[in-house]
Amino acid sequence: MSRPAVNQSGKRRKPQAKDRLIGNELGYGGNAGLGYQTPRVKVIFIPSQPQYGMANQQCPPGGMGGYGGMGGMGGMGGMGGMGGMGGMGLLTSIVQINSQICENVAQYDRCSTNSACGCFHRIGTSDDSGVCGFLWPTCSHLVPCNVSTNSCNQLNTVCVQHPRCHELPLCYPIALSKQNICPPKTNKISSKWKQNAITVAGGNGKGQQLNQLNNPYGIFIDEKKNIFIADYYNHRIVEWKYNAKEGQIIAGGNGLGNQMDQLHSPIDVIVNPQNHSIIIADWGNRRVIQWMNQKQQILIDNIDCVSLAMDKNGFLYVSDHGKNEVRRWKIGEYNEGAIVAGGNGKGSQLNQLNDPTFIFVEENQTVYVSDKSNNRVMKWRKDAKEGIVVAGGNGEGGNLNQLSGPHGVIVDHLGQIYVADSGNHRIMRWCEGKEEGELVVGGNGIGGELNRLYRPTSLPFDDEGNLYVADTENHRIQKFEIML
Repeated sequence: MSRPAVNQSGKRRKPQAKDRLIGNELGYGGNAGLGYQTPRVKVIFIPSQPQYGMANQQCPPGGMGGYGGMGGMGGMGGMGGMGGMGGMGLLTSIVQINSQICENVAQYDRCSTNSACGCFHRIGTSDDSGVCGFLWPTCSHLVPCNVSTNSCNQLNTVCVQHPRCHELPLCYPIALSKQNICPPKTNKISSKWKQNAITVAGGNGKGQQLNQLNNPYGIFIDEKKNIFIADYYNHRIVEWKYNAKEGQIIAGGNGLGNQMDQLHSPIDVIVNPQNHSIIIADWGNRRVIQWMNQKQQILIDNIDCVSLAMDKNGFLYVSDHGKNEVRRWKIGEYNEGAIVAGGNGKGSQLNQLNDPTFIFVEENQTVYVSDKSNNRVMKWRKDAKEGIVVAGGNGEGGNLNQLSGPHGVIVDHLGQIYVADSGNHRIMRWCEGKEEGELVVGGNGIGGELNRLYRPTSLPFDDEGNLYVADTENHRIQKFEIML
C-alpha cells in the first residue's frame, strides 16, 4: 500500500476524499520555518478492505502540523511551495497495525466478535464512524487531545470521543484497536447445529426422581459442562455433572415453602464466578436468594424475578415481570438498584416492556430482553432511555419475522441473537437490522422426538459452541451439537 499524500512517482499529491483522517486534517506545509519543534502525530486510516485500514504515522517536525516543502520544515498549512534550503526533511513512518474501522455504528456499540470492543467515534464526523477498540481502558491513563486541532501529540494514539471517561476528546491507544484484540464481525460463517439433539438431563418422564425433571426452566452451563437446572415444579436446583445419568440436588428439594432451605417454583439459576455461589430466581417466594455451602442469604426481596444475569464487573441483573423492568444491582449493595431497561409501565412503546422474561448482558453492559407479551426482543444500550427491536415485533405468529411468547435469549460472538421462541417450539437466530430471523433447531411442531421441542425456555452455549435447550414441557435438557 502506498504512503498517504504521495503518488506512485514519489511526488506529493493533494489529499483525496477517500483519505480517512483521525486527528488533524491532511494539509501541506508552506515555506519552511526554522527551528525544531515537538513532532505532531497524525494517524490516518486508509481501508484496504471493509472495516479495516492501515494506520500511517506522519510526524512532521515543527510548524502548525502541515507537511513541509521539499527539505523544509512544516509551515502554517495550506499548499506550500519549495521549502527552505538546508531544512530538516519530513520524517515519515508507515506502520500497519491492522486496526478495525467502524462505520454507521453508534458510540460504544459492538463492532467486533469480541463483545468487549466497541466503536469510539472520531471528532467532527456525522456518519457514526470511528475506531473499533477495547471498551475499558483505564480513564486516568488517557490524556486529552489538543483542543484547538483535535489531534494527539502522543505516538500511537488517536483522538476520539470517550464521554464515559471525559467530556473532552481523548487520545486513545491504537494498540487497543488491533485485530487480535477486536476481530471483525464479518468474514465469519454462521454456525449450524445437528437437528437431532442428545438428551443430557431428564428425559425419563415428568417426576421427582434424581433422573427426572418437572418443567425445567433456566439452565446454566459452567466451564466443565456441568448443567445447573431450575427444576420448577420440583422446587429445587439440580446439578447434572458432565455425562451423568442423574442429577444431584444442590438447593431446595425440601418441599414447596418459604423457609430459607426451601424454594417455591424456582425459574432461573446462575453461578457467581467470584465465589461459586448459586443465585436463584425463587419465583413463587418473590425473592432472589443465594446458596453457598448450604447457607442461604436473601439478596433481593419482594420482586417478581424471572431471569438473572451477571456482567464481568460482578453486577447482578434481574428482570422484574411485575414491574416490567430490568434492574442492576452491585453484589452486596441491595438497595433499589438501577433501572437499565423498561421501568415506564406496561406497554409496547420503545421505552416500555410487557412481561419481560429472560435477559442477556454483554460485556459492554448492553442488555437484551425477551419482551414476552410484545412478542419481541429488545436491546438496551448502557444508559439508554429506550430500546430498539432486534427480533420480532411484528405481532404474535409463526412466520420468520414473528415470535410467540419469547423466553430465553443469548448473543453469540458475532452479535447474532438467539431466541427461544417458546410458543412456536423452535429456536430462532436474528441478525440486528434484518427483517426476519432464521430457524436454528426445532420448528417441527410439538413432540418428544429428538428433532422437536415443546415450549423451550432457556438456551445457553458451552465453550465449544454446542447449544443447550431447556425443553420445558418435555421435561428434559437437549444438547444440539455444533457442526464444525
